[in-house]
Amino acid sequence: HCPTKMLRTGFNHSNSKKRVLLPLLLLHSIRAMSTSSTKKPAALIFLHGLGDTPAGWSSLQDQLPSIEPSLSNLKYVFPPAPTIPISINGGMTMPGWFDLYDWPVSVGIKNDEEGLKKAVGVVKECVARLEEEGIDKSRIAIGGFSQGGAVALRAVYDDDQGTSSATGDGGSSYAACATLSGWLTFDKSNGVNDKVPLFWGHGSFDDKVLFDQQKYGVDKLNEMGVTNVEDSSYPVGHSSHPK
Repeated sequence: HCPTKMLRTGFNHSNSKKRVLLPLLLLHSIRAMSTSSTKKPAALIFLHGLGDTPAGWSSLQDQLPSIEPSLSNLKYVFPPAPTIPISINGGMTMPGWFDLYDWPVSVGIKNDEEGLKKAVGVVKECVARLEEEGIDKSRIAIGGFSQGGAVALRAVYDDDQGTSSATGDGGSSYAACATLSGWLTFDKSNGVNDKVPLFWGHGSFDDKVLFDQQKYGVDKLNEMGVTNVEDSSYPVGHSSHPK
């Protein structure tokens, strides 16, 4: 199922004071859905980071329209991560999309493949529900911060995750993808969504998901054929920036 809220507390390595600035980054990837040339419904699925909850990000549905009024027509979905043991935290349970075995998150770390596939499954369930509500997959943007950004990339571009769970239509593409301080967890694209525009924002002083992840991820995606990528860096840590 695709629940849309969870009110829990836990370890949180995001910067809540700077979240208000996040929409300025996310806007790069979803502005195209707000054009006046179409009245078709559209949606944004946004995934939070490790130890966080949807409650910390639900303000996007107010912040985005304040920057771009037409985005008030978007359907906003903020799925919660399950509470799972996290290895880097001594096995303590907390909201997480998948397990982490290494810290900080550097290029070449071991992936929790089972957890990542389950996380992508949550995204696909959300997409299926939106399609049942009459929103085309081509009008759905997927975004996320940190762990959520890693899942967003995988859900859109990964080799075996390209089809719609509702229609089975492998020829359908998403509207856009945005990863903020995320990282790449795969090495082959599905070929279906290669043209889906991607915005990748990352802090150059990020000491949690290391800055090298951005260049590595963008270069690898380009090699896979995902070339419609806008990447920006900002002089901050694991947080967002006014620009």
